[in-house]
Amino acid sequence: MKNVKLRGVIAAVSGALCMSFGANAMADSTDDIVNALIAKGVLTEEEGSLLLKGREGEKEAAAKKSKGAVTATYKDGIVIGTEDGKNSLTINGRVHFDSRHYDYDEDYNGVSSGTGADTFDIRRARIGVKARFLDYYEGEVVFNGTGSAPTLDVAYLNIGWWKPAQIRVGQFKMPFSMEQLTSSNNIDFVERSFVDSLIPAKEIGAMLHGSPIAGVNYGLAFSNGAGQNGVEGDASVDDKDIVGRVAVNFAELAGNKDWLFHTALAYSKGDIAKNQGLGVSGRTEARGASFLTTLPGVGNNAAGVNNEIDRTRLGLEAAVAYGPFKLQTQWVKASFDYNPTATTSVDEDVKAFYAQALWTITGESQVSRYRSGAFSSLKPKNNFDPKNFTGGAWEAGVRYSKFDASDFRSVAGTGLGFLEADAWTVGLKFVPNPHVRFMLDYVKTDFEEAAPGFAGVGVNGKNEDDEKAILFRTQFAF
Repeated sequence: MKNVKLRGVIAAVSGALCMSFGANAMADSTDDIVNALIAKGVLTEEEGSLLLKGREGEKEAAAKKSKGAVTATYKDGIVIGTEDGKNSLTINGRVHFDSRHYDYDEDYNGVSSGTGADTFDIRRARIGVKARFLDYYEGEVVFNGTGSAPTLDVAYLNIGWWKPAQIRVGQFKMPFSMEQLTSSNNIDFVERSFVDSLIPAKEIGAMLHGSPIAGVNYGLAFSNGAGQNGVEGDASVDDKDIVGRVAVNFAELAGNKDWLFHTALAYSKGDIAKNQGLGVSGRTEARGASFLTTLPGVGNNAAGVNNEIDRTRLGLEAAVAYGPFKLQTQWVKASFDYNPTATTSVDEDVKAFYAQALWTITGESQVSRYRSGAFSSLKPKNNFDPKNFTGGAWEAGVRYSKFDASDFRSVAGTGLGFLEADAWTVGLKFVPNPHVRFMLDYVKTDFEEAAPGFAGVGVNGKNEDDEKAILFRTQFAF
């Protein structure tokens, strides 16, 4: 009888909703309507309580369904995820289309040279996915489509059971250089500096990292030390590289949000096989001439001589920013210790340094770009409107870089190349929106301290001791 009565009440409620309250009442919540019916005496307290109790069950079921619902949005990539934010899949990519022009003498002198050829180039074309799931896990896989075949760029799993001490395994950027840890989408000039040629970048390994307190970030990694996609290739030298970095923003430690005072110390030590060579690039920042060939004295394996090269790298960083202004500098020393023969030894250094100044002409904050010891993207205050020719961000910058392998002069072979180089870069960029950048750089490089018997970098049969280049990049990233 009770159920029959309750069904009658529900029918009465439905009739009341349709006849007594009209369209406006239909817009109210069911709870409010039931309470109104109780107040008008249409329902007793007991009957209203039964209806509200049933509504609570419906609400819980709806909430559970909502948490599991999948949505698709666009925020710095195509994001597919659950409404509760615990699980998501982001599809992202980038294309960097470059134009490089060099001021070399193009008169044919009987010798063709690929060095210094003016060219268009797809510098990067990457596509990848990043996944977050079950609160504590994050993974990313990215492929680079440039070259003859796609190559793996990064692939890792990050485990964040405890945020101040997270674990990352796979292929990822080693914790060493602020310039390298800043994405190629966000670097200040078209190309990174000479410093980048001496550091560990993307390698296969495992890392402990995190931010124990606001303003302090650290990373401690163990890697193959063989570069991107590199595995151990010599059983006689298979110890792992250790790579570590600690970065501090003293302004954040002091609770000052207007300034940035960043400093960091990085260190790397490991052994590499002699057949890997020293891995030191002597190419210009404009990707033109290679002014330094392979450093000397490594040699092939010989009886009675160990097969390893002890490689130690030390890096120092500093950055100061306030409002639209930023000063940034890095210094790196790579030391190599090995025995080319049973009676000779080499213990020499290669050093690189840069200092740069940036100014966002349109006033965007440099401080707000700083994230976890590196810099994120420059986002304009207002997107560019081509109809009114307003909006977008403009930034100007200048950089001085120095490469120094002069320690190797004492062991240098004839015709080795230039042991030093200085470069000045002046750049201007326009950022119409967070996904597109246009960058224009002028790079002037002087080659110095030629090894014995070396006359200059050969371009079209002529010896050159400097390089001038204009670089232009059109960039799209999502």
